Amino acid sequence: MSWDIAPLFVRKDDQIEGMTYLLTLCVRVMTLIEFVVQRSLKEEKTGLSGVHPENRRKIKEKPSAERILKAFSRISLTIITDQAGNVIVRSLKTLSNLQREIIQRLNLDPFAYFFCSLMNFQLPVLA
Repeated sequence: MSWDIAPLFVRKDDQIEGMTYLLTLCVRVMTLIEFVVQRSLKEEKTGLSGVHPENRRKIKEKPSAERILKAFSRISLTIITDQAGNVIVRSLKTLSNLQREIIQRLNLDPFAYFFCSLMNFQLPVLA
């Protein structure tokens, strides 16, 4: 899997320490996602179809965290504002069946996903 991330250079000790903590946290979260989904699949003696990019019909009993997260790579939230910054339209891409199943297997509430489109947050202004 390619992450398409630009190189990041850290020089100060506190930056190195912070980056190490962040990467460690990411690995823990990915491990937890993989473990919870695989345990759910094992308990039900089933697998996930649609996580294998070369063959969407192939059923994976032990999908990797990378494949699980890749299933969410096409999610998008579109926010259209007027010149004053008032939100005119918010559009959140609908979840696929695979995405809904993964969310269910992670014991998460699917409403949390849709709640993101309702949140009133400020987007950073790009100069």
